Amino acid sequence: AWSYFAEIISRCLTLFIDQGNLMKKMRFPRITLPVIVAGSCLLNYVLLFASILLVFAALGQWPHWQMLWLIPLTLVVTALAVGLGLILGVLNVFVRDVGQVIPILLQVWFWFTPIVYPVNIIPEQFKSVMGINPMLPIVTAYHDVLVYARAPDLQSMAVTAAVAAGLMLLGLFMFRRAAPEMVDVL
Repeated sequence: AWSYFAEIISRCLTLFIDQGNLMKKMRFPRITLPVIVAGSCLLNYVLLFASILLVFAALGQWPHWQMLWLIPLTLVVTALAVGLGLILGVLNVFVRDVGQVIPILLQVWFWFTPIVYPVNIIPEQFKSVMGINPMLPIVTAYHDVLVYARAPDLQSMAVTAAVAAGLMLLGLFMFRRAAPEMVDVL
């Protein structure tokens, strides 16, 4: 989930700058650019997931019905990543320093998300701070589904889905408002 999330954000961050010449010379629906990025990242994600399933099968862990939860979880990750990616991509066109800072922030965010360590080792005084991390419920849900073969916590996922939908709408709003000006700036 994290690699999928980080790949979408990283590619959307420089998407409009990289495709600036195309945006200037051709008339096409510019919203297709982030859709293409999300689609190609989704293909990478599916291929990585298939390889993980092979590793699980080699270790004796066969696919189970709880893995169907990965479909809505993937939709939430996609919405969150595309929303943030659109916001940051639009900001990067106008403020180029955003493109320099975000990769560093993604690395810091990775270590503040319990991906390589279990969530139960986080001290109690830091759990409230970790609660503002929108990737925490997603990563915990992935752990629940893949490692423990149980359903994710729907209440925390609903909050994360609402945040993802809000960021997606904000990103689309910013993109629609800034699209004509982006071509001039590029």
